[in-house]
Amino acid sequence: MTMTLESSAGAHAGLRRPAAIVVSNRAQIVGVGTATPKTAYSQKEVLDAFNIEDRRVRLMFMNSAIGRRHLTLPPEGEDGVRANETQGELLEKHSKYAVEIGAAALRKAVERAGATLDDVRYLCCVTTTGLLTPGLSALLCKELGLRRDCSRTDIVGMGCHAGLNGMNTVVSWAQANPGKLAVMVCAEICSAAYVFDGTMQTAVVNSLFADGAAALAVMSAPANGALPATVTAAAAAGDSGALPPPTVLAFNSRVVPEAIDAMKFAWDEQHGKFNFFLAQDVPYVVGANAEDIIDQLLRGAGLRRSDIAHWIVHSGGKKVIDSVKVNLGLSAHDVRHTISVLHDYGNMSSGSFLFSYERLLDEGAVQPGDYGVMMTMGPGTTIETALLRW
Repeated sequence: MTMTLESSAGAHAGLRRPAAIVVSNRAQIVGVGTATPKTAYSQKEVLDAFNIEDRRVRLMFMNSAIGRRHLTLPPEGEDGVRANETQGELLEKHSKYAVEIGAAALRKAVERAGATLDDVRYLCCVTTTGLLTPGLSALLCKELGLRRDCSRTDIVGMGCHAGLNGMNTVVSWAQANPGKLAVMVCAEICSAAYVFDGTMQTAVVNSLFADGAAALAVMSAPANGALPATVTAAAAAGDSGALPPPTVLAFNSRVVPEAIDAMKFAWDEQHGKFNFFLAQDVPYVVGANAEDIIDQLLRGAGLRRSDIAHWIVHSGGKKVIDSVKVNLGLSAHDVRHTISVLHDYGNMSSGSFLFSYERLLDEGAVQPGDYGVMMTMGPGTTIETALLRW
């Protein structure tokens, strides 16, 4: 496997063109799919469902830049009050719906790749909102009837940035196994991680997170060969026309250990269940570290931020998006899909960035030769990035 960089001088002095990246045996993203539960609620409907009258909480919900979220809320009792679910009931809810929407997203990604379920040779499952043993990967193998020799990995507990950690895993496997299909599934049932106690701390989480799943299909071509005809035919028939699948060029990570407690999912003794905590300064921590990790990612390929045509950023919340946008010098157009996914779905944790990626493809604005950057952020505090080229 080799990668070389070739830069070309501009036609005029001082004009710089993006470096030409020559790669061999690099993995390509050949399919994407998303899914959500059937039930969805406006922010007002969520507030009314739990009879929340606190003015501060209501303002937080209504000023979140979220219009609607897919959620699996607890059932109403005979008195019309929503049940206070136990940790056991929350885990059961996570197991049921993570498999349901995870399977739906996987099917869509494989279909979009022009492949079949029998072609899936490696499966990486990502989730944070519930512990499952056997893991989600084994449950999906049974649910979908995947091959008995399908290799598997489960990534549990990493949070909102974990989609790119999982993508790194499937890309590495695909490059080590040319011509074989690797799939990542991110399935998060965030409504299985809620605590309702009327405090501002829990209100921050409850106003933001939602249920959703996303899947990514990845493959690398055999040495001196090409992707299977079914894959290239599927790309040609897609919403973006005959656009080739993007090649994954590089990954870059950044951990900010001094902010390790800014985001965490920990046991709450008072409520007898796990509780997610999100510090108020998270947007500023992420923004302050965004420039360095992105510039390091791009320097490795001889690129600058101005060379990037497409930004696929995690929909972490209004303040997080604004902080990233300001610190990286991005426009509202650059993060249009990030903003629209937050409005239409809320923050679906690890799979949110793939909803934005899917919208970018469906938009049909990508051109051959374009560069794209994927960026996610979450507990650690951690920022993950990937560089793509079409």
